[in-house]
Amino acid sequence: MSLTVGICLTTHNRCADLARTLAALARLDPAPDEIIVTADGCTDGTLDLLRRAHPGVRVLVHETARGSIPSRNEMAAACGCEVFVSLDDDSYPLDGDFIARVRTLFTTEPRLAVASFPQRTDEFPATLTATDFGPGEFVGSFANSGAAIRRAVFRELGGYPDFFFHAYEEPDFALRCVAAGWQVRHETALAIRHHFSGAQRNEVRTHQRHARNELWSVLLRCPAPQLFAVALFRAARQFGYAWSRGPGWALREPRWWLAALAGVPRCLAARRPLPWGRYLAWMRLVRAPIRDAAAWTAIFGGEVA
Repeated sequence: MSLTVGICLTTHNRCADLARTLAALARLDPAPDEIIVTADGCTDGTLDLLRRAHPGVRVLVHETARGSIPSRNEMAAACGCEVFVSLDDDSYPLDGDFIARVRTLFTTEPRLAVASFPQRTDEFPATLTATDFGPGEFVGSFANSGAAIRRAVFRELGGYPDFFFHAYEEPDFALRCVAAGWQVRHETALAIRHHFSGAQRNEVRTHQRHARNELWSVLLRCPAPQLFAVALFRAARQFGYAWSRGPGWALREPRWWLAALAGVPRCLAARRPLPWGRYLAWMRLVRAPIRDAAAWTAIFGGEVA
C-alpha cells in the first residue's frame, strides 16, 4: 500500500493568497490524500472562502491568532497521512505530479525525515527564471513554506517548540532529526512557487524573532560545556547582522535580548541537550551541505538515544 500524503498550511488574514494557493493545489494529479488549513485568527473572509469554495478542505479555526508554530503542531497532530507537506498560504508546488513524486521519494528513502524543495520566489527574482537548482544535498535546515515531513518522525521528536510562536522552528527540528540519524535533504527535482506576500511582514521584527528563537534553541539543545560559547557566538553574529543593516537596527537589538531572557526559565525546563559531536556536526552541515550519502552516513548514520 502506498504512503499517504497530505498538505498542511496556516493562514492569517491573507484570503486572496490562500485562494490562489488552494486553486493551485486543486490542479495536482494525483490529489493529496488530505488538505488541512488552520485559519489563525482570521477576520478577512477566509472562513467564508473555505466553506463556500473548498468544502473538502479540513479547517482548524483559531478565534485569536496563536502563531504559525502552534498551528503547524496542531495540523501535524490532526493529519492522518504518513507524510505531510508544509506550505505557507502564498506557496504551492509547481509540478502537477508533485504528490506522486513525494510519495515515491519517502518510500524509497526510509531514513528521510524532511525533504525541502527549491522555491521560485519574488523575494529573490533570479529564482523565477532559474533553469537549474543544482544537485540535491543533505542540509541542516529547511523552510516550512515548502517541505515534506515524515509524520512518524515529527511525532517521535516532539514537533516544534510551541513557545517559539514563529521562526527558527525548522533548524531546531532539523538539528534533532540529524542528531537522531534522520535525513534532511534538499530535493531539487521538484519546485515550489512562493509569492512571498509582503503583508504582515516586518523585517526588524522577523530578525528579532529569529534571533531570539535561535538563542532559545541553543539553550534547549546545546550541551552544558559548550553552551555559553555557542550562545555568545549566536548573539554576536545576530548583532553583527543588525549592525550591517544600520545603527537603527543595532539600537533595537536589546529588545530581543530582553525577550530571550524572559524565556530562559521555560527553555531550561524543556531542555534536552544533544551530544556535542552531533551538535557540532549539524552546525557544520548548516554551513556546508553534504552531497554524498556515504559521507552523511559516516557522520550521522548511527542513531543516538
